[in-house]
Amino acid sequence: MYDELTKQDIAKMEEEIEYRKLVVRKKALAAVKEAREHGDLSENFEYHAAKKDKNQNESRIRYLERMIKTAKVVSDESKEDEAGLNHTVEVYFEEEDETETFTLVTTVRGNSLKGLISIESPLGKAVFGHKAGDRVNVKVNENYSYDVTIISVGKQVNDEEISIRKF
Repeated sequence: MYDELTKQDIAKMEEEIEYRKLVVRKKALAAVKEAREHGDLSENFEYHAAKKDKNQNESRIRYLERMIKTAKVVSDESKEDEAGLNHTVEVYFEEEDETETFTLVTTVRGNSLKGLISIESPLGKAVFGHKAGDRVNVKVNENYSYDVTIISVGKQVNDEEISIRKF
């Protein structure tokens, strides 16, 4: 499965990769070198911690590079009155008799605790491209689905306000 990313997502990822290669990598290598000079490596906590930090940085670089390489680039352009990327959407959940507001984002920006719902999630897929007043079915799996009504579609949120998820 390919992650759907916007050009801005890719640009931010490339920026992070460059920062990690030019700044974080140098600091991590210096920390490993300094810790190595403290003597016996088998009982040197600082050395093991520095190596772990260096390896986590390299792992993050590889992860970001792989995501960029395999990404499917999607447009963040959409009509003002329909739910699209970076739009705030208010929906009514019929089963719970509750409303919820969230922003539709790409997978790497998804964070349900902050109200950022991925367009690849069941709810995101269901409301994407629909307008206020539309009733849509959210299919969670083969055995369960539910209906929501889109109450309103807000303006597009500034792309800079939404960060890329860290792992």
